[in-house]
Amino acid sequence: MEFVTDTPGDDRWLRAWAVGYAAVGGSSVLLPLYALSLDAGAFLVGLMASTAAFAGVPGAIVWGRIAGRANRRRPFVLFALIATAAVLLASPMLRSTIALVVANAALWFAVTAASPVLNLVVVEGFEQSAWDGRIARLNALQGWGWLAGLLVGTVWTAAAPRLGYTPISAQRTLLTGFGLLAVLATVLFVRFYPDAAHTSDERFLRRYRSLSREGWRGDRFLRGIPYGPSRVYWALRSLRSGRLSERFGRPLLGYLAGTALFSAGFAVFWGPMPAHLTEIGFGDGIVFLCFLANTLGATVCYDPVGRLMERYRAANLQFGALIVRAALFVVTAFLASRFLIGGALAAIGVTWAVVAVTTTGIVARLADDRFRGEALGLVVALTGVGAGVGNAVGGAVAAATNPVVTFGLAAATVLVGCGVAAVAIRPTRGRP
Repeated sequence: MEFVTDTPGDDRWLRAWAVGYAAVGGSSVLLPLYALSLDAGAFLVGLMASTAAFAGVPGAIVWGRIAGRANRRRPFVLFALIATAAVLLASPMLRSTIALVVANAALWFAVTAASPVLNLVVVEGFEQSAWDGRIARLNALQGWGWLAGLLVGTVWTAAAPRLGYTPISAQRTLLTGFGLLAVLATVLFVRFYPDAAHTSDERFLRRYRSLSREGWRGDRFLRGIPYGPSRVYWALRSLRSGRLSERFGRPLLGYLAGTALFSAGFAVFWGPMPAHLTEIGFGDGIVFLCFLANTLGATVCYDPVGRLMERYRAANLQFGALIVRAALFVVTAFLASRFLIGGALAAIGVTWAVVAVTTTGIVARLADDRFRGEALGLVVALTGVGAGVGNAVGGAVAAATNPVVTFGLAAATVLVGCGVAAVAIRPTRGRP
């Protein structure tokens, strides 16, 4: 069966979105650094991450539902790009840290407006059997855009002092640059985006559940980004009413509880991380480089982890990675060398690749075929909530204590979550 569509075959509109996502990726580190330059502390930096996480979920739900009812998608993606440009261009003029928290939350609310819609547009005109590959392409381009934004931030913040910029003027200049990049993305998107799309959100939701039952066999970017705003939206849409215990059973529910806990532990560690790196004397360029090392560490390991899952039990891989990750959290608190911290964060990225890939596999195997998509939706929602809570807690603890206590709490939370998950699935040794 041949499909006729006005979606460009070369996906130039999708590359335009990736350009905008580069601005988002770079600003994800830059905005906390700018807040620190405005005398924010670890608590406020953690609050920024927390509000961004919480703003994303309702943003995806609200905008996704409106787009589904309106049957128009172009305005929502345009809104996201225009709002991204507006926030980034306005941020250099902000002098209040609270205003910056609000701006950061608005940025992520806007980005999520496009995420569910893009899933619908990217599969337009393709057989349903090809949808997972199309979504993988969307995530791949977003992933490379994110990495490009971090790389630009690394290069600029390293070069700016040699060009006579003060740290805060360099940050403001880079924010303006990212804002202009979002403007460019908007122009390109208007130029190349198709005029119409015909895939309904109900049809996509049916296929989402089907892909979830099949394990989302996409490339490394699809497997490695299970908790983004678009996945949150479609995951929540896949949930059915009724008692969860009647559909999932104790092993799966216990594992989901453990997942929420260790996800919160991850956020306790990462929420105050920009403040920690700044406090131990790292410049903006080194901070960007540390986050870049972490992202690269994860990205290059998604495929190898997928191959390891063919030889070893997913649960064993995950619990081993969680233990190593918790140990690295504690070790990081005692490090001061940029090379050692960069290496530790890269290793933490590797453990994330293991956790991200194996979580999907474990949940898919524990769940009944009829409810597999719903179970994967629930784990996405729980990890999102855990991240929001963990970021806030991490920032508060870091502001009141020291890195050893903060990262120790993060490690302890991860280990408790690991223990809960391990005990929960122990009776089902043959499955995950």
